[in-house]
Formats: sequence, structure tokens, C-alpha cells
Amino acid sequence: MRFARYGARGQERPAILDGEGRLRDLSGVVPDLAGAVLGKLPRVDPETLPLVEGTPRLGVPVAGVGKIVGIGLNYSDHAAELGAEPPKEPVVFLKAITALNGPYDPVILPRGSRKGDWEVELGIVIGTRAKYVTEADALSHVAGYTIVNDVSERALQLEGSGQWTKGKSSDTFAPVGPWLVTPDELDVQALDLVTEVNGEAMQTGSTSRMIFGVAEIVSYLSGLMTLEPGDIIATGTPPGVGMGHKPPRFLKDGDEMVLRITGLGEQRVQVQAQR
Repeated sequence: MRFARYGARGQERPAILDGEGRLRDLSGVVPDLAGAVLGKLPRVDPETLPLVEGTPRLGVPVAGVGKIVGIGLNYSDHAAELGAEPPKEPVVFLKAITALNGPYDPVILPRGSRKGDWEVELGIVIGTRAKYVTEADALSHVAGYTIVNDVSERALQLEGSGQWTKGKSSDTFAPVGPWLVTPDELDVQALDLVTEVNGEAMQTGSTSRMIFGVAEIVSYLSGLMTLEPGDIIATGTPPGVGMGHKPPRFLKDGDEMVLRITGLGEQRVQVQAQR
């Protein structure tokens, strides 16, 4: 099943997609796609729910996000394009939740940005509390999957002192969605990922090239921190990021990013400089 949230920022309502891809209002069934609801997403016939008229804004498809956890260098071909050794254990960083953004909302480059970059990633949404879970049990804690664009400012991330979080956490740097798709809809380790910038293909990859798969990531992180319902894990990006091009390609005011993952829909985002 495919779930979404629609409406003005901060006023989103839960929805489910019907067989024709139309939004059906779910607010009569659940108050929102958050908390305990994520552990038992409603199984309803979308045709019995009110049709959402028009083309409303889509927000992040999950509410109550407590943290965004990123995994770096998790595709063997991405590590190769950067000349990096594949990590022996997951590379972990955090993104501020104030970076959360809808799948069609503009991405705003921060003041002085020189090296804004795109990263299409499979996003895991946690459905039930996970602490010290085994790989065998890890997927039972997953509510579903979504697209995350781990937008990065490489100068802030990699130049000067400090940690990756600096270059990952600017406002709007975590577009998520458009949908939350339940695990039964996907073969999660066989999904194609694509990024286009201004109509030109930049990233192509497959989750089959992940160094650490979804179950291993959830299990590993649950040994470092408690994962709560609504937490989002961005699982790494395939090759073709801007800094991997020769010469490097970085985002500028007016660019358009389009991101797709098999079964998870499409993001389409305009880039704007901070006004």
C-alpha cells in the first residue's frame, strides 16, 4: 500500500493512494501517519474513502520524525568513484530534522553555498521501537520505504573542521517522499535509483550494490541508538553525485532535480539560492 500526507506545511493530513494513483483522505481512519500507527498501518479499501480533489501539496509522508540517520559510502560503485575504500562497518551521521522537506518543495541553498550536491537514497521508515534487534528480526520493525534526497553542501561537509552533519543539515536538505510504501510492495534489495538534473541523467544505480543491506543497517543502528517509530534512515547513494563528476558538478539557483526509485515514485524539486 502507498501512503502520503497532503496539505500546507504543518497542516498535512494522512492519505492513501487508490488503484489509479488518486489520493484518498485517511483522516477518518487515523489521525496521522505517526507513532503507533506506523507499527500497524491501516488495511482499508481506498475506494471507500473520500477522494481528495485537485492537486494539493504533498508533505513528508510520515509525521513525528524524531531523527534522520544517514549511512555514508554504502554503494561499492559510489565508493569507487570517490576513490574511497569500502567501509568495513556502516558510516553513520545525522541530519537535523529541520532539514525535512516535501518531495516537491524547493531546496534552498544556504548563504555562501558553493558545492551543493544531490544524493538519491532509499529511505527506511521505522514502524516499531527497535533496540538491539537481530538482522533476522530487523525488517519486522520497518513500516515502509520512501525516497530521500540527502542534499549536501560539500564545502561544509568536507572542508574545514567538524563533522559531516554540518554539510547535511541545512533547512530543506532532506526532501522525503512522495509516498510511504509498505514492505510487501517491494523487493527492497533490487530497486533502481535515478537522479536527473536539468533533464540530464546524473545518477543510476541499484540497491543490489549496497554494501550493507537494509536488515543489517537496522540491526546495526539499533545497537547504537534506540530507533523509534517515525525515524528515517537514509541508506546511502549510488554513483553519479556532483563531486564525483570530472570536473565536479554542483547545484545552482534555478536547477531542477528529479529523483526516482522503483515503486517509490518521483521527487521533482527546484533549487533556489537563499534570498
